[in-house]
Amino acid sequence: MKFTKMHGLGNDYVYINCFEETVKNPSELAIRLSDRNFSIGGDGVILICPSDIADGRMRMFNADGSESQMCGNGLRCVAKYIFDHKLATPGTTFSIPGQQPFPHSLNIETGNGILKVGILPGDDGKAEQVCVNMGKPILEGLKIPVNIDQKTIIDHNFEIDGFASQMTCVSMGNPHTVFFCDDFDEIDLEKIGGKIENHPIFPERINVHLVKVSTANEFTMKTWERGSGITLACGTGACACAVAAVISGRCERAALAHLPGGDLRLNWCEDDDCVYMTGTAEEVFTGEIDI
Repeated sequence: MKFTKMHGLGNDYVYINCFEETVKNPSELAIRLSDRNFSIGGDGVILICPSDIADGRMRMFNADGSESQMCGNGLRCVAKYIFDHKLATPGTTFSIPGQQPFPHSLNIETGNGILKVGILPGDDGKAEQVCVNMGKPILEGLKIPVNIDQKTIIDHNFEIDGFASQMTCVSMGNPHTVFFCDDFDEIDLEKIGGKIENHPIFPERINVHLVKVSTANEFTMKTWERGSGITLACGTGACACAVAAVISGRCERAALAHLPGGDLRLNWCEDDDCVYMTGTAEEVFTGEIDI
């Protein structure tokens, strides 16, 4: 089977072109291929599939084999792959309210519906910057889902195994909880992340983020990703953190997010209530593996 290794800000996955390849058991394959010592290595496996209703379809499997509805960094890479390898004919301009339009667009089917993507090519004609309309955030507790029957979960007291803080919860097609802090060093995310992820209050588990706000338009974040552990970047998580910062009164709607793997520009637009995420996507290498 042929594969391509790609990453968005260090959030790396093994990508399989299912326009050409057939994958019979993606969950089992994700566990095998994600092993960084005995296989290719990555945060999971993403299938780039044909779609009857869009330019392509993305299916994303975590390193533990579980399937997730969405992955923002993965979606940018899928769009880059489809554009660079000419698997579909791009549409015309993609506009963001109040920003310069992108010259090309694609529609990608995901577990969170069809998402529209804008592409800005570099000098080599390949996708360099990718902007995704990540859709509208879900803020109602039971719909995130979190077993708290409230309209919104903002700065809600949370405690587990000696960790006590306030959480703000958002869904961007997958569930996120955000803890704002002044000092990352005070919290051992590697120790506490998995315990929060699997807390019974989160029926579908949850992605966990620590966020330090520096200005009204800038914040730094660290992520424990559901099913994968600590990762260098999480696109849906960055969007969720931006929304959480707005609804808790810490940031304005347009912000620059600093992730361990790089930066993302986020804009939660008042015009359409959608979150727009802009960043890079990189193809690292291609290869073949015997499955």
